[in-house]
Amino acid sequence: MRIDKFLKVSRVIKRRTVAQEACDGGRIEINGKVVKPSKDVKVGDAVTVTFGNNSMSFEV
Repeated sequence: MRIDKFLKVSRVIKRRTVAQEACDGGRIEINGKVVKPSKDVKVGDAVTVTFGNNSMSFEV
């Protein structure tokens, strides 16, 4: 599943367009690498979402 769709479906980010903008802005990382919105996320991946001074990390 695409990372932008995953973030929307899992309710981490409320809208897919906001998730796409976050990816384009370099605020989404998978396993320590900044990713594009089309990157596939798999079970076991470590995702980090950064907004301002706040950061949220979780494992898929």
